[in-house]
This record gives sequence, C-alpha cells and structure tokens, in this order.
Amino acid sequence: MPIRILSGELVDQIAAGEVIERPASVVKEIVENSLDAGASRIDIEVERGGVGLIRVRDDGRGISAEELPLALQRHATSKIASLDDLEAVSTLGFRGEALPSIGSVARLRLVSCADGAAHAAEISCEGGALSPVRPAAHPPGTTIEVRDLFYNVPARRKFVRSDATELAHIATLTERLALSRFDVGFRLRHGARLLLEAPAVSAPGEELERLAAVLGSEFPAAALPVQHAAGPVMISGWAGLPTRSRAQADQQFWFVNGRSVRDRLLMNAVRLAYRDVLYHGRHAAYVLYLTLDPRLVDVNAHPAKLEVRFRDSRQIHEFVFRAVERALRDTKPDSGAPAAQPAAMGVDAGAAARAAPAAAALSLPLYSMARDPWQLAAAVGESGAAPGAPRAEAPLGTPIAQLHGAYILAQSADGLVLVDMHAAHERVLYEKFKAEATASAIASQQLLEPLVIELKPHELGRVLEERSQWEAAGFEIDALGPARLALRRVPAALSGREIRHVVNALIADLALDASTHHLEGAADRFLGTLACRTAIHANRRLSLEEMDALLRQMEATERANQCNHGRPTWTRLTLQQLDQLFLRGR
Repeated sequence: MPIRILSGELVDQIAAGEVIERPASVVKEIVENSLDAGASRIDIEVERGGVGLIRVRDDGRGISAEELPLALQRHATSKIASLDDLEAVSTLGFRGEALPSIGSVARLRLVSCADGAAHAAEISCEGGALSPVRPAAHPPGTTIEVRDLFYNVPARRKFVRSDATELAHIATLTERLALSRFDVGFRLRHGARLLLEAPAVSAPGEELERLAAVLGSEFPAAALPVQHAAGPVMISGWAGLPTRSRAQADQQFWFVNGRSVRDRLLMNAVRLAYRDVLYHGRHAAYVLYLTLDPRLVDVNAHPAKLEVRFRDSRQIHEFVFRAVERALRDTKPDSGAPAAQPAAMGVDAGAAARAAPAAAALSLPLYSMARDPWQLAAAVGESGAAPGAPRAEAPLGTPIAQLHGAYILAQSADGLVLVDMHAAHERVLYEKFKAEATASAIASQQLLEPLVIELKPHELGRVLEERSQWEAAGFEIDALGPARLALRRVPAALSGREIRHVVNALIADLALDASTHHLEGAADRFLGTLACRTAIHANRRLSLEEMDALLRQMEATERANQCNHGRPTWTRLTLQQLDQLFLRGR
C-alpha cells in the first residue's frame, strides 16, 4: 500500500481513541470543561450506561455563539496560547481535543448561553460534521448532549461493556470529581434513578458530609486530618486509620492542583507511610490533595491527563511520605480513641448511646492495684465511697488481670480495655529500636565470652553480607570457620537464655524474600523482626506492675494502636456496651 495522507475524518477517529475510551471518558472531559468554566453546579444524566445518552448541564460562564464552531475544532482552546502557558497550566483541560473527539464518534449537541449574552445558541456535530449555529433557549451556562456513542465506529463499540459495568465506571468517576471540588454541587442520574446528590459545601465542617455521601459514613468517622506545607507545596486531606483498612485499594484518591490522578509516585509515598501500621495485604483508605506551583508539575504527560510528572519527584515523594507518616504517629491510645463497635457484637448502637449519661453517673469505683485482684467478694461488698483511682486519667486504665496468657485486662474510666500483650510490646520495642538506631545509640551488652551458633554455610554467608544491619541493631558478630557464628555483643533487650533462640529466629525470618515483608528497607525489616522476636510471647506470666508498665509505655509510644504487622494492639468495651450485652438498664 502506498504512503498516503489520511482523511480528516479518520484522523479524528484515531485521535478520539486516545481520549475517549468509554462513556466515562466522555463524562470526564465534559465535566472538567464545566469546572474550568467556573460552574457551581453540574448535573449529569445518562441512559444505557452512557452509550445511549450522556447529558451534562452546568451554570458556568458559557460559550459565545461565534465561538461555538471553534469549540468543536481540534486544537482550539481558550486555556493556553503559548509554550509558557503550557508549562504553567492550571486548568483541567488545555489540549482542545475533547469535544471534537467526542463529536467524531457520536451525535453531539452543544447549547450554551454566555455571560451577558441576550440569548443562547446551539450547534450540532454528527460524526465530525458540524451544523450551522442557531438560536436556542437556555439559562446561563452550557448543556452538552452526547447520543449513540461509537455509532460510526463498530470496532470500538464491540469493546464497550454492559450497561451496568459502564454505569459503574461513570459513578466512580463522578465520585472522584465530587471529591475534587467541594465548592461545586454534583448530581448524577441514570434514567429516573438518582445515583449521587452532593450539594456544594458552604460552611466549614461540611466536607465530612460529602466524604460520607461518597465513601460512606465509616470513612470520616475513622480518618485522620492531614495538613502540612513546605514552601510552594502543601498537602491536605484525610488518611484513614490503619484499623479501618480495606481488602481492596478502592478508596484511595489523589488530587494534584484539583486534578484527579493515579500517580505511582504519590501512591508509593503513602504506602511507605503506612508500611509498619498496616496488616500485610490490606490497603489504606485516603483522600489527599497536593497543591503546588503549576510550574513544578507537568500535566501534559498523557492524553487522558491521569498521570503527571514532577520536576523534583524525589523531593515530592519525601514530602508526602513525611506528612502522612507524621499524621499516623498519633495512632496511639488516648481517651478519645474509638471503642469496639457495638454492631460487631450484636449491640444496638443507638440504645448504647441513650444509656451513656446514666452510666457515667452511676459507674462503679475504679479498681485499685493495692487490692487483691481475686478477692472479688470483698470488693463488691465495699461501700460506694471511691477509695482512690490512681489511673483514672490513663487511656488504657489500670491492669487487673492476665487472660489466657495472651491478653491484659484493664479497667478504664469508661469501661473495659483488652490489650494483646505481645503485639503491644512488639510496637513499643520497634519504636524504641528505631529511635535508638537513628541516634546511633542502641543499648547493647558485651558478652563475657562469645556465644557460638552453628549455622549452614549459606546462612552464615547471608549474615556476614548483612553485617552492617546486625551491628546497627547492637550486635557484634564474627565467623569462626565456614559454619559457626560468634556473637560478642548483643542488644541489651535480650536476656541470656533468649539470645540463641532469638538469633536463630532472626536468621530464619530474614532469609525470606524481602518482598513478602510488610516493611520497606533492610534496616526497618531487621529492627521489626528483632522487635517481634524479642517481645514477650504468649503464656509469659506478668505481674500487675509489669502490665501497668507496658500500658504506660503504649500510651507514650507513636503508632501504638497497631503492632509492626498492622494488627490492632488493643480495644475497649464501654460500660454502655457491656450493659447492652447483659441487658442491663442504668
């Protein structure tokens, strides 16, 4: 076949394939134009999953009648005029491709009334062919109707999925758009069904209502605010608590200068921030906004504008990582920490809340450590006069017993606290090791004589390759022959009888593929494994004083709500929940 110049119609359809992948792509491009036009309300209507009809109406600035034909010409735009504009673009659209691409593969009708215009005007485009501009009736703003998507491109039409699937994509996209601009009202309808109603946010605090409307009421109830700025860069939004992680990454939203993006660099930075508070295989939920000088980010990286490039990607990665990690540091026990959920135990949450005032007034005196924990009869028979509550103000309360050699039972001011002693101690040790390693001051002890451990030659070789990690953690090691490891110094946290067991366990754990570990970085993996192997284990009998010391350490330790593997370390049952369980009225 000889070389030839393609027809304009074929060029438009090829170009449309880069921008218009499915009905949701049409919605995205049109709504982004509405946002660029300053709309405060956007209504979206679809039929047959968007293939039959997509109608988007806004109250933005509108398009003048003389500019309507230009709006449907390729590479015609009001957003940029020079290369300098492109390097600092702040609008969502700028390529001038969306409307002509849509018009080349569908039947498009555009009606608009510009600010100050005496009346509206409309133009149609069918398969790339434009109609004359004619007068129309329309309030200030613009309406765009797209019918019979891909009617003239059968090959593309075959790749369109079922109506339900395409509608799901449109709904997900609309939710992202609603989260991108709280100052704009959004409504989505499919036929007669209202799928989303999100009024514009007009007062502080109403953002949480939109979050609840889009992501469910559980998200704002279990999310930490994120707010940090450095020079021209600012991050804000919400990061979900590690205890409310999800099986899928379906509630992860990133917005850069108001643009919804799926950027690997940003997502990786957040993943690292959650690395040692999230259970392996679980996914964090978050809604985060990055605002920076438009000249520091390139949004012209992909026709769909879903990917961006940062001028200093390493600095942005570090900034995001530190900001989210700082927010997660406060996930430690406090008086306002959420209790165990009543619904999970079959308790009516409304009834529990109704019982709260009476329960607070009639609660029993707190248990005092000075008493014998097993003389329950004497305790019950005492008068109502409070003998004193030394731990009344402590979030984790006062320990009263050990349960099944694994849990600490504590009484707090408003109920019962259960603590997984191994998970809690693991976190306390890990944070201690990290702080000491950062300061190059991990406490260690010199052994009177070397402790020799028999290993396989390949195991010894791996340990020697990782000598720097062992030394940073407080060990001093040497090889005595091809299969003997000599320990001359060990971390002070290890007692004599545990050293051999812990070292063997460390070698076995670290031999696993690093990609299967929940932590990133060799140093963190080593310290996390050391903390896990050094922490108290099940069936270790603790005194009340030891339990109390662990609870106080937890309250002072960052990220203590989860162990290094992301498992919860404690939970609380309030008096109201206990009353509901036993059908008590107060």
